[in-house]
Amino acid sequence: MTRSVWLKADGTVGDWETRKKRITAGLEAGVDWVLVDEADVAQVRKLGEVDVAAFRTDADLVEDAEPEGSTADAYVVGKNGEGDGTVDLPPDFSGSADLSTLRHADDRAQGAYVRIFSEDYEAFAEEAARDADYTIVVGEDWTIIPLENLIARIGEETDLIAGVTTAEEAQTAFETLELGADGVLLDSGDPDEIRRTCEVRDAAEREHLDLQFAEVTTVERTGMADRVCVDTGSLMEHDEGMLVGSMSRGLFFVHAETAESPYVASRPFRVNAGAVHAYVRSPGGGTKYLAELRSGDEVQVVDTEGNTRETVVGRVKIEKRPMFRVQAEVETDEGVDRIETLLQNAETIKVHTREGRTAVTDLETGDEMLVYYEDVARHFGEAVEESIIEK
Repeated sequence: MTRSVWLKADGTVGDWETRKKRITAGLEAGVDWVLVDEADVAQVRKLGEVDVAAFRTDADLVEDAEPEGSTADAYVVGKNGEGDGTVDLPPDFSGSADLSTLRHADDRAQGAYVRIFSEDYEAFAEEAARDADYTIVVGEDWTIIPLENLIARIGEETDLIAGVTTAEEAQTAFETLELGADGVLLDSGDPDEIRRTCEVRDAAEREHLDLQFAEVTTVERTGMADRVCVDTGSLMEHDEGMLVGSMSRGLFFVHAETAESPYVASRPFRVNAGAVHAYVRSPGGGTKYLAELRSGDEVQVVDTEGNTRETVVGRVKIEKRPMFRVQAEVETDEGVDRIETLLQNAETIKVHTREGRTAVTDLETGDEMLVYYEDVARHFGEAVEESIIEK
């Protein structure tokens, strides 16, 4: 599931200068959507690149040609209507003006905004979700129960967006019933709160890997090979690196070059990842050949606890260097499996053993290295159910 952060910046939050500051803070933090009044769309476009949703409060009016840049990416009904309680809910939802707009053949609205005052409004949100691409629900006197009910009842036909005012509430929304909301609508002008909410979104999306130790059975010189350094657009922490290996089912944890040495300055943006043929794990569980990486590609960074994040490749350096062949054995449900990789013969390349950060030049038979093992075959980097022999 891809999570999203929407930022509420309509007329209810203040004048244009107030809204502009909020939107600018959202752009800097990396929000996915900005929700504004229809009249503000063109001005938001001038501030930066972001998806823009607009409240359509006069949805029955089909306008003629709109000025360039004033068309929103999505229109939302409910403000000053039934959704926010300005207009009473009809006894029969078939008579709802908001729902009628959502169902209109000219697709004049893609989203619904509903404040949950009571069970009737829960039911109204559930009905709107049948036709809305985005269903925004804001709890009044907030309790988690309405969100739980809607997550349980609403299927994949809509993105459920929960109204929040803090990053802490956003985290709760993303974790509710384990599945969580698809997104949050943040109503806050505090730049730090906006940034923290985006961080919560990023953390909710990240994969966690179960790493394990494998016993080293061979460390031998193999001569020269084309070695790949992956230079990223991010600084990595001391316990972070990448997963690389000659066999896609078994990838070795290789530390980023964050450690200082008497001979070489640290390069905390770099992982010396091995030979050109090797795999590196990418976001979403795929793999890529090191030789195929290009500037702008995404790769996965992982720490020694299995926490992951994504980073962008800034540059790839391929040079001929002396190499080690490292082989290890992994305990699996079916017995012992052998995995291996090629790593440069240099003190600056560090792997992770039971003793901690260890130079590959100090690696010995019997040591235990941190690896990620996944007993699957891969075709063009994607996991498939077929028999492939790697040796």
